[in-house]
Amino acid sequence: MSCPPAQEALLYKARQVLAQGLLDVQAAEAPPSPCISVCRMDEDRSHCVGCLRTLEELRLWGKTDAATQRQIWHAVLQRCALTT
Repeated sequence: MSCPPAQEALLYKARQVLAQGLLDVQAAEAPPSPCISVCRMDEDRSHCVGCLRTLEELRLWGKTDAATQRQIWHAVLQRCALTT
């Protein structure tokens, strides 16, 4: 899946998070949420059309550690084809 063209806000946020090094294992702080306030599930309910997180990733975010939040961000980046 590629990141929909309408999701420039997500791409912008992803680039900022990457540039700040917040996804590095040794980062001192947890990364911000990928949420861009477009909270709506796609037609097959597999992921949010705004942040591209799955239902499980959305459920986990607020109660998980920074390492898992980074893993979720990496999954979002893969869905946007920003990383492999």
